[in-house]
Amino acid sequence: MKAAVALAATWIGLRVAGYRRWRRLLDSRASARQASEAGAAARESALAVARLEASAARHLLLRTNCLEQSLVLWWLLRRRGIAAELRIGARKEHGQFEAHAWVELEGVVLNDAQGQHLHFAPFDGALGPMGIETP
Repeated sequence: MKAAVALAATWIGLRVAGYRRWRRLLDSRASARQASEAGAAARESALAVARLEASAARHLLLRTNCLEQSLVLWWLLRRRGIAAELRIGARKEHGQFEAHAWVELEGVVLNDAQGQHLHFAPFDGALGPMGIETP
């Protein structure tokens, strides 16, 4: 239920507040808890949360994209004390700019079963002046 509510809120939040402000809000709601889980136990827990969040996304009336789903998964994991990383990558395909988002934990991709992330060059995670991750 928490994932469904967070997905709907993120769908709205990104459209109203934009990426930078919405991510900062999610970060402030999760950062009170220090990363406490690590290793195999954290991966198992993170994969279980990812499966539940993916199920919530499939059954939600709103159609959410990879950024919305990844932001919510990242937030849910951080609230549990799991230090997952939100990754964003980009590519230029047939003259069109495309982007993709996913979540990783210790180098393991949690929410991209089809391997789409492999076709995108990930940003290094440094925030640029617009609050967007830069290469």
